[in-house]
Parts: sequence; structure tokens; C-alpha cells
Amino acid sequence: MDVSAGIRLVPPFRHGWAEAFAGIRSSHIKYICPHAPVMPVTLNMNMAMPSWFDIIGLSPDSQEDETGIKQAAESVKALIDQEVKNGIPSNRIILGGFSQGGALSLYTALTTQQKLAGVTALSCWLPLRTSFPQGPISGVNRDISILQCHGDLDPLVPLMFGSLTAERLKTLVNPTNVTFKTYGGMMHSSCQQEMMDIKQFIDKLLPPID
Repeated sequence: MDVSAGIRLVPPFRHGWAEAFAGIRSSHIKYICPHAPVMPVTLNMNMAMPSWFDIIGLSPDSQEDETGIKQAAESVKALIDQEVKNGIPSNRIILGGFSQGGALSLYTALTTQQKLAGVTALSCWLPLRTSFPQGPISGVNRDISILQCHGDLDPLVPLMFGSLTAERLKTLVNPTNVTFKTYGGMMHSSCQQEMMDIKQFIDKLLPPID
């Protein structure tokens, strides 16, 4: 039976990311890839698209869909609870995602009461960042391992947002457990080196159990 799981939040902005990730899977890990629901998105001229929550803008001072973000996080927490009921210890679970999915992974990990192994946060930001304390969080994931990856040519979520997110994360959790990697020439997408870095991170946190 699987004793570890990776919950990957399928991204709303890029098709094919799940396929790229498929090439680095490890056989002893169970992968769960929930899809975002289809909803009208303000940034998309209110046209419907797959999205975990509404996006009003992509600047640091943009208004945020607080209700939608919290509801989406509760959905992910329910997935975690279900895997724990299935026999997987919560500290053998990694959350991860790309763009909005990565943002939701970070927010969920910092607010859940289940102790997790880690987070892979790709080309994303920390939602509702002002709702968190100025110092370390008081929850069970103060020592969580976070791998944050970002392309230096990202036109949708600029590298500056990723850098600001990394600095904010280091005030909320053990800063030595936050790794921020950048990739030259990469836009709002993925690259082979990023995929290998993710695999190394996951394999280190979730080694096979005999």
C-alpha cells in the first residue's frame, strides 16, 4: 500500500503541466491531481475558465478573492483528510502546484492543522499574505520544507513577486527550509531542470519505506 502522497493542484493557466510532471514520477508515491472548477474569472474578462478562485489582478496590491481562496483551501484540506483516513500519514503528504495551484498549495499548507512533508510552489505567489502574522506561524507546519521555483522571464507572475513571496515565507516558517530557485530564460512555464529539482525535492522528503 502507498504510504505517501503528492497532491498536485492542476494549473488553470497552462495546459500540459501535468504531462511534464508525469515524467518524474516515483513508483512508491501516490499522485492526486484534482482539477480546478470552471468559473468566471475577473482577469479573464469574466469569461469562464478552470480556476481555483477568482483572480482580480496579478499585482502585489490587487484585490483578492478571500472567500474563494479560503473555500478552495478547505477543499484541499478535505483531500488531505481523506488520504489520512486511507492510511497515509499527513507528514508523508506533499502539496504542490503551478501558478494559481502553487499559490493555493502555499496558503493551504500554512493554514492546515495537518502536519505536511512539504510544498512545491511553481511560478506563484502567497495569497492573502497580509492575513499572516509578522513573525512565524503558530501552526504545525512551522518547519515545513518549501521548494519555490520561478522563471526569470515570467510575464504573468513576474520574478519580483516570486522573490517577495520567498522572503515572506522565510518569516513564517523556518527560513532554512525555504528554497527559492530561478531558471534563466523560463517564462510562465516549466523546464527540464525545474522538473529534476522537483523530483529531487520530493524523493528526499518521501523516500521509500521498507
